[in-house]
Amino acid sequence: MPRNIVSRPLSKTEARRIWLRAQRLDMAAPFGAGPQATAAAVGHLGYVQIDTINVIERCHHHILWNRIPEYRRADLRQAQSVDKSVFEYWTHALSYVPTKDLRFFLPAMRRHQREGHKWLSSVEPADLRKVLRLIRRDGALTIRDIDDDVLVDKEHLWASRKPSKRALQLLFYTGVLTISERLGMLKTYDLMTRHFGWDRPPRPASASETTAYLLDRALRAQGIVSLDSICHLDAPSKPAVRRLIQTRVRRKELIPVALEGAGKQEHWAVPATLEEGGEHAAEQVHILSPFDPLIIQRRRTELFFDYGHRFEAYVPKEKRVFGYFALPVLVGNDIVAALDLKTDRKSRKLLVQKWSWVGQGGAAKGARKELKARIEQELHRFERFQLAE
Repeated sequence: MPRNIVSRPLSKTEARRIWLRAQRLDMAAPFGAGPQATAAAVGHLGYVQIDTINVIERCHHHILWNRIPEYRRADLRQAQSVDKSVFEYWTHALSYVPTKDLRFFLPAMRRHQREGHKWLSSVEPADLRKVLRLIRRDGALTIRDIDDDVLVDKEHLWASRKPSKRALQLLFYTGVLTISERLGMLKTYDLMTRHFGWDRPPRPASASETTAYLLDRALRAQGIVSLDSICHLDAPSKPAVRRLIQTRVRRKELIPVALEGAGKQEHWAVPATLEEGGEHAAEQVHILSPFDPLIIQRRRTELFFDYGHRFEAYVPKEKRVFGYFALPVLVGNDIVAALDLKTDRKSRKLLVQKWSWVGQGGAAKGARKELKARIEQELHRFERFQLAE
């Protein structure tokens, strides 16, 4: 950073409020309701992670529900399959992404066309031709529509034994196919050009445009950013992003932030963000997914909230602290509890398997009864969401 630039001191309390405002977790119904609200939420956040675990409702629905109180699963299907305002692709994980941002992902698709994909190196050209022939002839299909595969050995634990599924996945990563619909974890694939009805595909973003996109996406959804938070699990992008940050600091478009407890880790913010700050969000209670953007970057969450989340689904039972699938509970500006929940769909109940007080929840023994009542009220709403058709 230029030597004559002075960092702005920022307390953790201020930083939390800014991040919560950026995540739209400090207000009720910030995006409204319906499919348009779903598209607006994905557009603001930049991506919503998809995950297969369904101990409770899968995380993409859960993340949206926390920002859209009247959210319905059908709203996401409408946005993806009818309005086509969101699509699926890889960010730091498989995610829903706003379709308006698709051009920033085209360079990665073209790279996979040239170089292949590290997870799908053994896909046979004959299998690619087979699935493409079926989709071109018969229209969109799922892997269940292909029943003549000769199963092969898995390359790793999460790989498929079906050659056609591997071919579909590779064609997805190369941008030839897109996921036109999702029912649970069953994906329907279609030709990308046919799904979007393009006469002419979008122009791929340049390298500099993609770098600016990564920085601007993070500034919008995080408020206070670091190089790690901008480039989460994307180390190759860091040098270009750092150079762009330096340029914007020199232009006074960004301000260096000395965040309490961050040590040598650098942070930055747009000047207007620091001027506006964030309001105290005492009335908002959120039961968060462990894959929520507020939680998924564990070190950042611990720095801002003094809460180290543990995802213990793959931890031996005797070593678990919070439980198999613990969900952090945000009350106002603090994470106060971690609840290990499970949806018993047969008995139509939400089960609280373990309740752990953390942070201010562990310290506020005198006020814990009132705090527990507020969380239980949100649990009732969460249960209705879990069991809704």
